Amino acid sequence: MDLKQYIKDVPDFPEPGILFRDITPLLADGVAWSTTIERMREAVAPLRPDYLVGMESRGFIFAAALAVQLGVGFVPVRKPGKLPRAAFSQDYALEYRTDRLEVHQDCFAAVPGGRVVVVDDVIATGGTAKATVDLIRQAGGTLVGFCFLVELGFLQGRTVLPKVPVISLVHY
Repeated sequence: MDLKQYIKDVPDFPEPGILFRDITPLLADGVAWSTTIERMREAVAPLRPDYLVGMESRGFIFAAALAVQLGVGFVPVRKPGKLPRAAFSQDYALEYRTDRLEVHQDCFAAVPGGRVVVVDDVIATGGTAKATVDLIRQAGGTLVGFCFLVELGFLQGRTVLPKVPVISLVHY
């Protein structure tokens, strides 16, 4: 199945000059969605993760579904002010703005030093993924890989990431 046919281009969103890759048609198609999670499962399983980390908000969708398939923990990385207990924070730059992410300080308590795979819908410049790596390290996790639905290769986001496996199902 060609997953790219379920991803729609939206020009000038969220601002002029940005070509947004809309994954909602893929999520809405049961066969495409289940195929996506199965392909991610096959690619991530050999990394033997204890946890999957997903970033707010679309990363939650992929990481949570994949964590259930793998039988591992899911750790949400949130926007500021969303977590109720002590959290680590990390600022980062996006293609068109700056932002901050947070994770609970005890998020890896079930398996201290556990093996972590970061899962998200898209890697663009790599800023969000890199900030997430910094949070994982602060919280005591061991990064073992990344898994993305879409990679925007022309933005060279993987070049800012640590030297661990980077899995992408669809490339632009």
